[in-house]
Formats: sequence, structure tokens, C-alpha cells
Amino acid sequence: MTASKHEPRVVTERGVDARVAAIAEPVIEDLGYRLVRVRVSGQNGCTVQVMAERPDGTMAVEDCEAISRDLSPALDVDDPIDRAYHLEISSPGIDRPLVRASDFERWAGHVAKIDMAVMQDGRRRFRGAIGEVRDGKVHIALDDAGAGDAADYWLPLQDINEAKLVLTDALLAAHSDD
Repeated sequence: MTASKHEPRVVTERGVDARVAAIAEPVIEDLGYRLVRVRVSGQNGCTVQVMAERPDGTMAVEDCEAISRDLSPALDVDDPIDRAYHLEISSPGIDRPLVRASDFERWAGHVAKIDMAVMQDGRRRFRGAIGEVRDGKVHIALDDAGAGDAADYWLPLQDINEAKLVLTDALLAAHSDD
């Protein structure tokens, strides 16, 4: 699958984060970028963190500035936050969130932590090597499976609450090649 700026995110926000994302995503896409994630936190009073990237996964300081310039007025008009806040635009970083099927495909072979919204086989949290993406599911080979425990799972993408890459030597090496 080729990454596209219009590929839908399968891991999305809830609550106020979702309201901000609904405003941010069209603005970001109109500029040629893809929304990765929105987080509203109590940091520094209130911080609205927006992660975005180019369809090829890159992001420069100038890209963050361009998004901030266009997104700030849109947030002022719709006003989804009920108090003063700091707007922070950033790239996903090396231990990035995985939010689209193409993210899982691109980072196959690397270790991820996945938190499920819906229990799978009696568990919500998984950590292991990302495998193939097929039929709306991602394969994960657990790195912590005990004797007699299942080591391989096919996790439904739509049931993932949060997923992110784990910082490993292999990930650092792959990232330095980009």
C-alpha cells in the first residue's frame, strides 16, 4: 500500500481531542500534509499538540510553521478549547504513533506497543514485532509470550486504541537510513 495523504486514520481521538482533530485534519490536508495525532494536555496550563507529516513521512521545521500559521486561525474560529492554550505542531518522531494501515506496513519487522480498545483473547496490551497487514488486521509476534501462551495475534485495526513504535537499535538504524 502506498502512503497517501487521504488514507484514513484507523486510530483516532476521542472527546476534545477528536473535536480538535476534526478542525485540524482538513486544514492540514489542504496544505498537503497528513494528521497523525492530536493530544490536549494540562501541560503548561493547556497544550494542544498536533502531530503531522508529509505523505512520505518527513517533516521539517518550516512545515510545522506553515501548519501552525493556517491552523491557529481555524481553531480560533471554531474554539474547541474552553480556555487559553499553547498550540504545538510537531513531527511524529522516531518512536511514532501508528495510526494508518500504511504505518504498520511501513514499519513491519519493528517492535510496537499496542493498546486495544477491545480485549483480544483476554488481553488489551501487546508488544512485539509488527507483521503483515491483511483484511483490516495487523499481525503481531509477541516478544513476551510465556511457555504455553499464544505468541502470534491478528489484531483488528479498528479496535486499536493506541499504537506506537518502541525505540530499539533496529529502529534507530532504519531511521538513520531515511
